[in-house]
Amino acid sequence: MSEPEGSEGTTRRMPVIEKDTGPGDGPGRPDQSASAAYDAPPALDGDAGGSGRFWSARRVPAGIVALLLLAGTGLLLYDVAAVRVDRPAMGWRRELARQLAQRHLDDFWVLVGAGVAAALGLWLVVLAVTPGLRDLLPMRRPHADVRAGLHRDAAALVLRDRAMEVAGVQSARVRMRRSRADVRAVSHFRALDDVRADLDDALAEAVRGLGMARPPALSVQVRRPGRKKG
Repeated sequence: MSEPEGSEGTTRRMPVIEKDTGPGDGPGRPDQSASAAYDAPPALDGDAGGSGRFWSARRVPAGIVALLLLAGTGLLLYDVAAVRVDRPAMGWRRELARQLAQRHLDDFWVLVGAGVAAALGLWLVVLAVTPGLRDLLPMRRPHADVRAGLHRDAAALVLRDRAMEVAGVQSARVRMRRSRADVRAVSHFRALDDVRADLDDALAEAVRGLGMARPPALSVQVRRPGRKKG
């Protein structure tokens, strides 16, 4: 229940309304009410500070590169050792030496090989300096020796379920990003502004309950269901 306007000690956020007023404001263009993204709620008192993003172990890329390097160096060392005992070098190494001696630096295949090597090196550098695990959102750390994370899909599901509890909401879709949660709801009764205001309050409380280190801003839009054709 909302308090009457003009009561002392209370403030009320004025709704931001976006409505279609053009010629398409007919049966095919449902009315919409949207709230602008606002600042995330502050962290609860007693927190031991936020937590940075989780770093991926990069097991798959590291394992692939290690296996390739191991196979290449092992084959090269075997061929060098065979040459040292007066055995002929492998055909691939003789052909490679001949191609490197004959081809110029501006040759197409030389440029292709250099580009592939540069791309592979850049990919490895990016993997080394970025944390990864973009779908895992860090949570607050009430204890310095404990770290926890929340998956984006799980956070979006919690916000969706909370939105569905608001009176007048027929369906809701939530897209969770690292710094913002986009909520798109369909209301089949009640005034759109009232539904949007209740969604703002309910979702803000739900975001606080998630306990994330960096609570996302909320962007809420409410519209009427489209009219069925035919």
